[in-house]
Amino acid sequence: MKLICIGRNYTDHIEELENEKPTDPVIFMKPDTSILLKKQPFFIPDFSNNIHHEVEVLVKIKKIGKYIDKKFAHKYYDEIGLGIDFTARDLQSQLKAKGLPWEKAKAFDGAAVIGKWISKEEFSNVNDIDFRLEKNEEIVQQGNTKLMLWKIDELIAYVSQYFTLKIGDVIFTGTPAGVGPVETNDNLSGFIGERKMFSIKVK
Repeated sequence: MKLICIGRNYTDHIEELENEKPTDPVIFMKPDTSILLKKQPFFIPDFSNNIHHEVEVLVKIKKIGKYIDKKFAHKYYDEIGLGIDFTARDLQSQLKAKGLPWEKAKAFDGAAVIGKWISKEEFSNVNDIDFRLEKNEEIVQQGNTKLMLWKIDELIAYVSQYFTLKIGDVIFTGTPAGVGPVETNDNLSGFIGERKMFSIKVK
């Protein structure tokens, strides 16, 4: 399985990092080795002094697809989740300044948190899902999927033009504003509505 991540999909996050608004979805990948194992803490890596949290709504692909039409994209997933795209912001800034790929800053071991999954049938509209991240019981990020520049079905259709989607693949759909650093002993909890989707300790 692969993790397909979408960058710059919320205007407020684009503005907070002073990035240029893209004309197409920004795509990057994480390997399966970046998945933080269940019930394990997140260890801040030695190569970074500025690890940021980025909470994101996730979609799990349930069947193989290529060149998917947007109107059929809803047939390719039936579960919605929540996770974190951990980012070594200092390293990412260095790489971007040199025009180099981001993988070392985004795809390192433990850089992808994948929480619980919820049947999409439990949502009246997947394009209107409230979610948030709490750090030490204080809200640091909150968003709603209606604020995405590209909605879930549009992302599936777009990504499938370049990569065959396979069963178990996970799409990270982008993060809202409020990204920020994590410190040793922080507790991070993610919520969809009032349902806790994950809780992790930073070490």
